[in-house]
Amino acid sequence: MTPADLMDKASRALASARLLLEAGDTDGACNRAYYAMFDAARAALAAAGTDDEGMNAKTHSGLISAFSLRFVKTGEIPVELGKALNAASELRQAGDYTGVRMPEDKADWAVSRAEAFIDAIGQLLKTLADR
Repeated sequence: MTPADLMDKASRALASARLLLEAGDTDGACNRAYYAMFDAARAALAAAGTDDEGMNAKTHSGLISAFSLRFVKTGEIPVELGKALNAASELRQAGDYTGVRMPEDKADWAVSRAEAFIDAIGQLLKTLADR
C-alpha cells in the first residue's frame, strides 16, 4: 500500500469512528479512532522510507515506537500527538479486551485526537513530498 492508500484507509476509519460515536458505540469509536491514527502513522513511515509502511514493526507498540523515534523525537510531529497515539492504543485495548464500556468523554477525546493526528500527518506528507 502507498502512503496515499494508507491515508485513505485512515480517513475511512475516522469516518467510522464518528458514526460509531454518534450511535453510542464508544468502544467501537475508540477502536476505529485508534486504527485511523495507526494507518496514518504507517503512511508517514512509508512516505519517509523509514519502515516500509510500518510493516517491519512486528507489533503495534513497535510501530508506535518507530513513529515516535522518527517523527516525534525530531519535532516533526508535536509531542502531544505522539502521546495521543499511545493513549488511543490503550483506550482501544481496554475497549476491545476488558469488557468495560468506554465512557463517552474518552471516546469523544479519541475521535477528536484522531482528527488532529490525521490532519498533522497530511501536512507532514506534503512536507516530505517537497523534500
